[in-house]
Amino acid sequence: MTKPFSFHLIATDGSARAGEVETAHGRIATPAFMPVGTQATVKAITTDDVARTGADILLANTYHLMLRPGPERVAALGGLHRFMNWNKPILTDSGGFQVMSLSQLRKLDERAVTFRSHLDGTMYELSPERAIEIQRLLGADISMQLDECLRLPAKREEIKRAMQLSLRWAERSKRAFEGAKPGYALFGIVQGGDDPELRVESARALVGMDFQGYAIGGLAVGEPQAVMLAMIDIVAPELPTDRPRYLMGVGTPDDLIEAVWRGVDMFDCVMPTRNGRHGLAFTRHGPVNLKNARHADDPRPLDERSSDPATRTYSRAYLHHLVKANEALGGMLLTQVNLAYYQSLMRGAREAIAAGTFMAYRDATKQGWDAGDIPPR
Repeated sequence: MTKPFSFHLIATDGSARAGEVETAHGRIATPAFMPVGTQATVKAITTDDVARTGADILLANTYHLMLRPGPERVAALGGLHRFMNWNKPILTDSGGFQVMSLSQLRKLDERAVTFRSHLDGTMYELSPERAIEIQRLLGADISMQLDECLRLPAKREEIKRAMQLSLRWAERSKRAFEGAKPGYALFGIVQGGDDPELRVESARALVGMDFQGYAIGGLAVGEPQAVMLAMIDIVAPELPTDRPRYLMGVGTPDDLIEAVWRGVDMFDCVMPTRNGRHGLAFTRHGPVNLKNARHADDPRPLDERSSDPATRTYSRAYLHHLVKANEALGGMLLTQVNLAYYQSLMRGAREAIAAGTFMAYRDATKQGWDAGDIPPR
């Protein structure tokens, strides 16, 4: 029998939290980073290799899968887990951000958003109810409410309008999700831009609706890191301690460490995979640009102490050659390197929280980045 969806807090260190999320397809150790598998694939890496990096969960996107291949088709083929050969948990974004950022022509009203596909111009309608229906057809362990996400900076009146619409859509999303099977969950999304009062209003209203988890949305959309962290400082204390907290679309390794310190449990971002495909590796020494000529004759691996085979096995010279020659293998290896680093960063955070040494871990990690990549011998 499938266990109910649940979140168990294992340890805290200040505001930082280590825990476990139980879903229909298994457990997620938190803090957790979710690789982004937008179109039922994490670009340039197999699901088996994603699992080997240490990922417990990945993210897919309602908007893209709605357009292609279609949620009804995925459901007929056995659901998203079988379709992409991933037997661990999946979270699906509701598609609201992509509707706002990718569609060429869109119209938003109280009922729904209508838009033209960025692929072929076909007109679609996405309502809160349809967004939930799509995510249930896909079989996502964690679904997200439909919301309206604005880019910052924006006028307060516009931020307030979008936040209040998102709250009304949250209520409709929750009603549409009623009757879900055990092990599956719906998260509400806190909006409010960079306005503290609107953020608190959004968070309190969502908590009153009693979601199984809460996301902080509408950040990493053009604002400085200091603004993002200030909003987390304001929102996190408003959220219940017995539910997971998910910071959407974030971010750099530094963003993750700072957000964990502020009580965030879950993250997703295209940064490790996108940068890997463009020749940038994330390591404990900071970012390493494999396009640079200084790597051409360097026989050392990126990090001989890494637990990831690609990180400790392939030479910098070889990775540089692959990147400069535009070989697909370069992007594949660096994607694995980066996802493995993000997972090791989260694993280290979990261990430090459990030991009560997260501040020391945070400082040591930042010192490693600040010291920079080890120079050639």
